[in-house]
Amino acid sequence: MKIRTITTGISLSSLKEIDKIKQASEFNQQAKLIIEEQGYEVQTTRIATNSWEEYLDDLSKSEIINQVKIIEEVCQNLNISFFSLGYASKPETIALIPEIIKNTSILYTSSKIGDTPKESLCERTGINFENARESAKVIQRISQESEHGYGNFHFCAWANCQSGIPFFPTAYHQGETSFAIGLELCDLVMQAFDDADDISDAEEKLKVILDKELRKIEATARIISAKYAIEYKGIDTSLAPSLGKKESIAYAYEKLMDGKFGNQGTLAISGMLTRVLKSVSVKTCGYSGLMLPVCEDVGLAARANEQTYNITNLLAYSAVCGCGLDTVPIPGDITIEKITAILIDMATLAIKLDKPLSARLFPIPGKKAGEMTAFDSPYLVDCKIFNVE
Repeated sequence: MKIRTITTGISLSSLKEIDKIKQASEFNQQAKLIIEEQGYEVQTTRIATNSWEEYLDDLSKSEIINQVKIIEEVCQNLNISFFSLGYASKPETIALIPEIIKNTSILYTSSKIGDTPKESLCERTGINFENARESAKVIQRISQESEHGYGNFHFCAWANCQSGIPFFPTAYHQGETSFAIGLELCDLVMQAFDDADDISDAEEKLKVILDKELRKIEATARIISAKYAIEYKGIDTSLAPSLGKKESIAYAYEKLMDGKFGNQGTLAISGMLTRVLKSVSVKTCGYSGLMLPVCEDVGLAARANEQTYNITNLLAYSAVCGCGLDTVPIPGDITIEKITAILIDMATLAIKLDKPLSARLFPIPGKKAGEMTAFDSPYLVDCKIFNVE
């Protein structure tokens, strides 16, 4: 098991509080050292803020871009490689996101397109169709203005996501400084499934393994929290992907299936994995569900190439498990209307089922369904572009 991320959340009211970024960076490094002393590999440390609308408010477009460039420079000077600006929740600010992405390299952001209605609130909530359409425009524009459409790695649209998710680009923060941990658990899933007789046996074995290993991480996290007087939000137990050929979540599924990922039985295993991830005896946060990011998992990419599943399947799996649509390559000439429809489908599931879901879509410029992506990134694996007809 690896630690995918230690993510520290801070609240900013203006960039006069830039020292908070330095303090969070210093905390991350100390937390990383303490966890590594326990024998774990920590892949990344990250910082997430409250919505950038809150601390870059009342600025012109050019001033906002100048300010995010300052944030990027501060981060680079502190060797910070992952920094989330939080989300945008208004069409006019969502529309600025392509400029932010184009002018930075380590900053991430997102858009809010829906929330579950709350009876205690007077204002009506649900899907924000205007935000969904503006987000679709953003996805299309970013794809056209970045090499191979890679800029969309730094952006997603989400519905019903709460603060404290440690994974990017959805991560945002509210309240006092705190930290959360995201893991990479595919090796433990492989271990449990290797020895399992059937899906029920796999469920029991995985729960035992996860409970044992996650308690160790939590014990260390609570020591860090007490030492630095920073709130520990919990562990996001989501099965973050691995680019390792032997640790693909798709190949883990296939240990329990008479077929390949996407065939019959995939939905049942997805539901089982989610039951386990949500039943562990540690403090959890974030999605705590199943991630199926097509271009971040060798096995998922391979099965996409074989067309054993499609976008509709991924949405169906999200209904019983996961985090939504992540790193899904789609044709470069897709219309804004079709992207909007995909986002609204995702938001509908999130609100109907009262669960956090997001969509990170990759329109690939100049390419059609069935052609291969050509990413030049250590974080992504190439695969065939999905058909969205």
